[in-house]
Amino acid sequence: MNIEELQSKEYFTIGEAAKLCSVPEYTIRYWEKTFNLIRPIRKESKHRRYTKADINTILKIKELTQRHKMTLEGAKKHLSRYMALGAKPKDSKTGYTVKDVNFLKEIKETLSQIIKE
Repeated sequence: MNIEELQSKEYFTIGEAAKLCSVPEYTIRYWEKTFNLIRPIRKESKHRRYTKADINTILKIKELTQRHKMTLEGAKKHLSRYMALGAKPKDSKTGYTVKDVNFLKEIKETLSQIIKE
């Protein structure tokens, strides 16, 4: 998979995620159970579909466990601290945090009501 395909796709199968991250599929499944940060979308057929945010999280876990030689428990603590310090999950379409997107929607609704009045 080249960079153009990566940028154009929104969702990835577990096989594609495994190739992108250079880890076996069973490792991704195990990390999915261990870390609450990896949340693939499940289709009606029960197949997992990973977002770009999931891929980034898998890559962070891989770096912490393989490069920095952390245990899974240590990586879990590190990632939870990292997320608490402001690395909030982002909407895959807009790049804004989910909280920001919701806030902008509220502003839009309020402005629409004001215009109607």
